[in-house]
Amino acid sequence: MSRSRAKGTAWESAIVDYLRDNGAPHAERRAQSGATDRGDIAGIPAVVIEAKSAARVELAGWLDEAELERKHDHANLGVVWFKRRGKTSPGDGFVLMSGAALVQLLADAGYIKEEG
Repeated sequence: MSRSRAKGTAWESAIVDYLRDNGAPHAERRAQSGATDRGDIAGIPAVVIEAKSAARVELAGWLDEAELERKHDHANLGVVWFKRRGKTSPGDGFVLMSGAALVQLLADAGYIKEEG
């Protein structure tokens, strides 16, 4: 396994452990499926999580990837959870989503009314 792949696997595993420790007992790493990939983390209904642990931050490309994977999974929400340099806990990481995804999340949680 390459060093880069090992870093990614460790970050995915850390996210799964963090989610399980915080009320998502069904969270698990998802097997890659090539052109029809559906994200890195499964077990949260209607949510796709793309995990990133990279030295070079590529927000637009990562968000595009998460959105494509959200569509493949027929999910409501796609996010990128990426590692914060110098931190090890996913709780200290960053979660990236589009503005549309945030509005959807807030509406689903009942904090705002969806228009249309």
